Amino acid sequence: MQYRRFGRTELQMPVFSCGGMRYQYKWQDLPFTEIPQDNQRNLEATIRKSLEVGINHIETARFYGSSEMQLGKILPTLPREKLIVQTKVPPEEDSKKFLATFEKSLSYLQLDYVDLLGIHGINTPELLEYTIRPGGCLDIARKLQAQGKVRYIGFSTHGATDLIIKTIETNQFDYVNLHWYWIYQKNWDAIASATRHDMGVFIISPSNKGGMLYQPSQKLVDLCQPLSPIIFNNLFCLSHPQIHTLSVGADKPSDFDEHLKTLPLLSQAEELLPPIIERLENEAKRVLGEEWLNTWEKGLPNYEDTPGNINIPMILWLRNLALAYDLVEYGKMRYNLLGNGGHWFPGQKADKLADFDLTNCLKNSPHRDKIPEFLAQTESLLGGQEVKRLSQTN
Repeated sequence: MQYRRFGRTELQMPVFSCGGMRYQYKWQDLPFTEIPQDNQRNLEATIRKSLEVGINHIETARFYGSSEMQLGKILPTLPREKLIVQTKVPPEEDSKKFLATFEKSLSYLQLDYVDLLGIHGINTPELLEYTIRPGGCLDIARKLQAQGKVRYIGFSTHGATDLIIKTIETNQFDYVNLHWYWIYQKNWDAIASATRHDMGVFIISPSNKGGMLYQPSQKLVDLCQPLSPIIFNNLFCLSHPQIHTLSVGADKPSDFDEHLKTLPLLSQAEELLPPIIERLENEAKRVLGEEWLNTWEKGLPNYEDTPGNINIPMILWLRNLALAYDLVEYGKMRYNLLGNGGHWFPGQKADKLADFDLTNCLKNSPHRDKIPEFLAQTESLLGGQEVKRLSQTN
């Protein structure tokens, strides 16, 4: 395993982290007696495999269902000083509720402290305000820190880049969990800001949200040769020293295997990446056209300023990926979350396009005449059954 200094925390962070949202039994709290023994054995085997390969950062959250409770059966049996444990608690308008939720987390984990506490999901200005205002959630986190229950405080976010930067620039946080990978590079300015503030940078779900790379399209497999899409994406992310760790959402012990193949290649990134990136970019130009690729985002309205709250930028981005790289299954998974994702994945899909006149909101786009047709095309290609966030599933 390789390790990187996790910003101002000075923790030596493995370049892969063991994310805790796939190996648990259910997405709801339940008595431990209802958890099947084979599920618990699998979770514990996954944690042991993680530590065996040098991944000592175990990451979870209060609302990852039974994850914390199940981890609480194994983490106390391990050498505490060798672990980096992170949990995450969402901001609340009532900071007392935030405190009660954290205490529940710590109780489930059966630990005296967590190394990292993330304010989970600073996705809107309102949630940022709940966090940083006097007497807010951050003040509670600081008290927990003073009590020795928390070592370092960060935040996770699925929010807009400008909001992430605004949060970083409060200079109140030691690290950030955010999205950034090959198919989604918009948050680079936030990463640069985090680097200036000497914050740790943790990349959320690069293999899942980064394109469902564990079941990639054949086209993506071909374009990423001689690497697998997972290894290419890992190498692309970790070739940037500003990034410290990538989450591996392991479901079973063997899920680490493909990721570990990245490690001996890190020193070869400058040779391996450019030809793959060139192929990927050329294919997108061939399929979508260079003019569209260079200008499609110009003048697009925010979903809040669009009739029906249609999330035009997100829909067009998913269309680009589906057409250029055959990421249709990924596109369906993300597209059909629109309307059900709340502030984690906001806006609506284009299934009610005929009910709205988009003329005015598209007036600043050079592609104003084509976009309604492209939105309808995306609905036809990716639309279907609604998808719920994982925390809303059984």
